[in-house]
Amino acid sequence: MTTDQKTTGRETETGRPETDAERESVDYLDEKIHMFKPATPFMRDHLKLIWGLFAVWAVFTFGPVTATFLAEDFMTSTHVLGFQLHYFLTALGAPVGALVLCGVYAWQRDRLDAKYGVEHGTETETESGRTVAADGGENA
Repeated sequence: MTTDQKTTGRETETGRPETDAERESVDYLDEKIHMFKPATPFMRDHLKLIWGLFAVWAVFTFGPVTATFLAEDFMTSTHVLGFQLHYFLTALGAPVGALVLCGVYAWQRDRLDAKYGVEHGTETETESGRTVAADGGENA
């Protein structure tokens, strides 16, 4: 097995191991995006991250309200820093949780970008001669 045939530990859509050369030859900006059937391993890992953090966000957002509905006595009689628990979790827990989720997303996205060699600071030229930013937007 030559160096360009070394496997990356991931599989292609056909189930065979993906090689480094195959991973590097994928143009992630030209692939179509499908939320439930990602076209590339990068998109698959990115969507896992998005859906996982979405589930955590839903718990942060709807958890205190649901807990207050299910256990009203406990949520209203328990106090944290002078506030009833349901108010504390809704007024402070949800916004702080959202900020933490933003940080976790940025950190994990940087790890994914490094893993798949995605660079955001570069520009590429299209067939029409226009430059395209790495995020897919066109430059003037």
